[in-house]
Amino acid sequence: MTTGKLHQLFWVLRILAALIMLQTLFFKFSASEESVYIFSKLGMEPWGRISTGIAELIASILLLIPRTTFFGAALGLGVMSGALFFHLTRLGIVVMDDHGQLFLYALLVFISCFILAWSFRKQLFPTL
Repeated sequence: MTTGKLHQLFWVLRILAALIMLQTLFFKFSASEESVYIFSKLGMEPWGRISTGIAELIASILLLIPRTTFFGAALGLGVMSGALFFHLTRLGIVVMDDHGQLFLYALLVFISCFILAWSFRKQLFPTL
């Protein structure tokens, strides 16, 4: 893959992950029924909902700044690891008849952040 195409792919992954995380912020911060249900079921309402929203906001911003891509990807990986874990253990893949949409979004963000974290690991470990 050429350098230009790789650069474009990285931007697609950054934007995809950031848009998905940013899109969910309205629901978390406005205490939507679905968000309250999820975090209540996990015993983390409201502090878990709000802190997760803050972490996703920070991760999204860091992803979109080229010099901090690794850090945004690492934070996004952490948040999405938690989301996927709870979907697979306590929530189920389908939550409130969403047809697995939240699970799919978490999986897309996780995969995007994994690829970005691996590709930009030199931002943290310059000798690798």
